Amino acid sequence: MKKKLKIIFLSVILFIFSKFSFASNDENIYDKIDLFGEVLDKINKDYVDEINHSDAMDAAINGVLQSLDPYSAYMSPETFKEMETETSGKFGGLGIEVGMEFGVVKVITPMDDSPAEREGVKAGDYIVKINEVQVQGKTLSEAVELMRGPVGSKLEITIRRKGIKKALVFEITREIIEVKSVKSKIIDDSVGYIRLTAFNENSSKQIKDRIKKFKKNKINKFVLDLRNNPGGLLSQAVKISDFFLDNGEIVSTKSRKSFENKKYFANQGDIINGETLIVLINYGSASASEIVAGALKDHKRAIVIGENSYGKGSVQSIIPLKNKGAIRLTISKYYLPSGKSISGTGITPDIEVEESSDEFRIGTETDNQLDFAITLLNG
Repeated sequence: MKKKLKIIFLSVILFIFSKFSFASNDENIYDKIDLFGEVLDKINKDYVDEINHSDAMDAAINGVLQSLDPYSAYMSPETFKEMETETSGKFGGLGIEVGMEFGVVKVITPMDDSPAEREGVKAGDYIVKINEVQVQGKTLSEAVELMRGPVGSKLEITIRRKGIKKALVFEITREIIEVKSVKSKIIDDSVGYIRLTAFNENSSKQIKDRIKKFKKNKINKFVLDLRNNPGGLLSQAVKISDFFLDNGEIVSTKSRKSFENKKYFANQGDIINGETLIVLINYGSASASEIVAGALKDHKRAIVIGENSYGKGSVQSIIPLKNKGAIRLTISKYYLPSGKSISGTGITPDIEVEESSDEFRIGTETDNQLDFAITLLNG
């Protein structure tokens, strides 16, 4: 039986690789295929427990994808279905956006008013244990699966945070997470404040509607808050940037194939008519958030305040597979109007204002970044 399984594995791999033409630096690829077969044979013969060959193949596929970059990954049919449920805007969980870095799960950002944010989880934290299970060595999908569970149930996560020697332990209760991408309010009867938490399908329409209401109230100073916004749809980042620009390039994307490269430009018509605009960012601002902040900064259309952003300068596509699973694959990298890539470096604010304390929460009395922006606008 084991010999038959080995033959099936190798046949599948040989079939896959037969579809590719290899460059000169790939001459030893068939030696690697033989090596894979040898490793599989050793596992079958000597591993302490019987293995699930389907899970092993899933892990192999995911390993290939995650060797490319931190954002490419395999999703089983079950994981893909759950992801589609999450994008509907309502799901159960902790309320954190995560990625993989150096084999460890890294928090890109906690969502506003989520269980994780309320307990004190921060962007940049590394999750090392979930309910006493070591995370290092597991795939991102496996780690996410450990964090899922019935609404109302509790789990314990152990976190390592830069600058703090001792590990932090949080007990968090899972909740229904409702994604509300746009919030707004008028501050001091003079400033229109818009908080964007994600770039969903309706984000641009919601922002446009809020700005119309502000203008009816004679508001002529604006704050666009992109802190702890992990990104989302590229198309929405382009539309929202376009709202505040009269012309010029917003962003360009470059793919492996030059004919797939694209440039996106602003249309004439700034919907706030050139009025003063401040954009707030922090380390939890990633991807589409960085496109907006970077475009508005490069065109000197907004003052960017806060902390250096995350530095995610790539675009992923969800590609469905025949088994009803999918892969998340990086298909292009994006560049700001200046030609700069923000991968690994992020957007540097015009004015750096650090978060006030470990108790910092967006939009509360401890939010000194927003206070600074309001003072600057009313000064």
